[in-house]
Amino acid sequence: MKAIEIRNKYLNFFQAHGHKVIPSAPLIPENDPSVLFTTAGMQPLVPYLLGEKHPEGTRITDYQKCVRTNDIDEVGDNRHLTYFEMLGNWSLGDYFKEEAIEMSYEFLTKELRIDPSKLSVTCFAGDGDAPRDMVAAEAWKKAGIPEDRIYFYGKDNNWWIAGEEGPCGPDTEMFLDTGKPACSPNCGPDCDCGKYVEIWNNVFMEYYKSKDGSISKLKQQNVDTGLGLERMAMLLQGKETPFDIELFVPVMEKLKELAKVDDIESRRIVTEHLRSSMMITADGGRPSNIDRGYVLRRLIRRMTRHLNKLQIDLNELSNLIDLYVETLKELYPELVEKKEIIKEVIVTEKDKFVKTLANGEREFNKVVEKAKRENKTIIDGYTIFKLYETYGFPPEVTSDLAKEQGFEIEMVEFDKLFKEHQEKSRLGSEQKFKGGLAEQNEQTTKYHTATHLLNAALKEVISKDIHQKGSNITTERMRFDFSCDHKLTDEEKQKVEDLVNEWIKQDLPVTIQTMKKEDAVQSGAECMFIEKYPDEVTVYTIGTVSKEICGGPHVTHTGELGHFSIKKEEASSAGVRRIKAVLSD
Repeated sequence: MKAIEIRNKYLNFFQAHGHKVIPSAPLIPENDPSVLFTTAGMQPLVPYLLGEKHPEGTRITDYQKCVRTNDIDEVGDNRHLTYFEMLGNWSLGDYFKEEAIEMSYEFLTKELRIDPSKLSVTCFAGDGDAPRDMVAAEAWKKAGIPEDRIYFYGKDNNWWIAGEEGPCGPDTEMFLDTGKPACSPNCGPDCDCGKYVEIWNNVFMEYYKSKDGSISKLKQQNVDTGLGLERMAMLLQGKETPFDIELFVPVMEKLKELAKVDDIESRRIVTEHLRSSMMITADGGRPSNIDRGYVLRRLIRRMTRHLNKLQIDLNELSNLIDLYVETLKELYPELVEKKEIIKEVIVTEKDKFVKTLANGEREFNKVVEKAKRENKTIIDGYTIFKLYETYGFPPEVTSDLAKEQGFEIEMVEFDKLFKEHQEKSRLGSEQKFKGGLAEQNEQTTKYHTATHLLNAALKEVISKDIHQKGSNITTERMRFDFSCDHKLTDEEKQKVEDLVNEWIKQDLPVTIQTMKKEDAVQSGAECMFIEKYPDEVTVYTIGTVSKEICGGPHVTHTGELGHFSIKKEEASSAGVRRIKAVLSD
């Protein structure tokens, strides 16, 4: 079943069930400076979910164009997309759990003709804030899902809230059994081995979380749902990845025909980023150096670099846009109307970047050769900044290239130098700027230290054989990859979190030493890729709990970190797990 058929069936089904079809909101939010793009169908509807009356009534449905930027660097694998379409239906104080579930089951089994035996669902298990959601479970039983395919999970899996405060509540999620063998006797929808794939989510907004953490009942109960179009099309067509469905295949095949290098990751990046760039541009986005304009610039630049990597003539870009417009015109007729503007914006930005790219990559290659001669594994922040300042080479491109060559990058020093650069520019001829710690990014420094504590806690709670496999730090969160052969249980995650917070509470000292690499290893210091380190290394020690070879920087005492919370634990690759965590005051 093609994507356009799925969308039309969805909208027609809910229209027949009393819902008014509303148009997709633009990708660039109107009157909402808090976000760069529209990221979900509920985002434009927040006022109505809070009680304001919607002009179309209490039952509405739509398809929503969405862009999420947190996983741009992951695009190129077999599943991540920056732009996607979300189908949704809403009850604004109208029907609730029973009717929402009844309609969901009917749509999946009757309209999409999914075999009911392949469906499993999850419901909220209950805790001190809200009871076990037996209402949803009983509704699923009545619809036709047997008890052994109804699973109960906690807040990590089956509770929704947009932020720290606001409307919230339990959700019920629907999963399709792909037919792959179970990875273990306990394999269920919460397992990410690939047997179960989430296809739809119904959120039941019946509570409100206040700033003080207290939970109270909402006066107006709402239903908010989301079904990803590309994922559903992939599953119904029996494809392995979204790039194998009709929305992407013509461009993927054309790139394969044009390319002189066979690189499916680069073809996926070009295919995805070109579509995303076209959709953003059609909705009024323009490249710039700030906010959403910078995201668009970054998408076009990354796409351009991978066209080069495929050794495709960049003049083909205009033809690729034509091909995409033809491919997507039934779903998005606005692309036909805006085709010439889209071409002008994207091709102009590509042309600007070509010279920057050529000069910057040439200089970057010199950096890599020097680093290899010196057995270094990290591209330092000063080098990243000089590439940016001298050649206009974006740090995210340096990051991409470094990753491809097996190097890490040190962004903390870059952030410091970049802020100093901005301050100097602002002050003009006075050339005044704050030096030293005042210009450090304190939050990323805290997260850097927290990765060491997390690594140590995982070794103590899970296994001493666990080792770090990578990390990524922003001012908002930390991402930590580690070797592990199983999904962490809720109990294991809680023990790890508690142990890190205990060490923070103890306000352990963080000390630094420079020593010979052999002496560091002899002393028990851990690091990744020890063979690539130079003879002299820096060792950071945290009390008696952690000792690692690291480039720094770090806080001086663990008490500076605040409260540590694990937000997500998931698979990263075979034998490697990923934790996303945050620090709060």
